[in-house]
Amino acid sequence: MKTMTCRQLGGPCDTDLCGETADEIIKAQDRHLRESVRGGDTAHAPAHEEMKNRWRHPMKAMGWYRDTKKAFAALP
Repeated sequence: MKTMTCRQLGGPCDTDLCGETADEIIKAQDRHLRESVRGGDTAHAPAHEEMKNRWRHPMKAMGWYRDTKKAFAALP
C-alpha cells in the first residue's frame, strides 16, 4: 500500500490517498475531489475541473497519467 497526497496529484490539500496501484490512488483522488466540491469546498473546484477534463480527453491527459505512475513507482 502506498500513499500520495491530494497536492501531489494536483489538488490543493494534503489529504492522504492510499492504494495498491497508481490507478487506485488516481480513483481515490477523483472521489476526494468530487466529494470535496459536492460539499462546497471551492478550493478543490479547479482540480476537480482538471480531473473531469482528463476523463473527457484521455489522450491529452497521458502526460499527467505517466508522471503520476512514475511518482507512484518511486514511492517506497
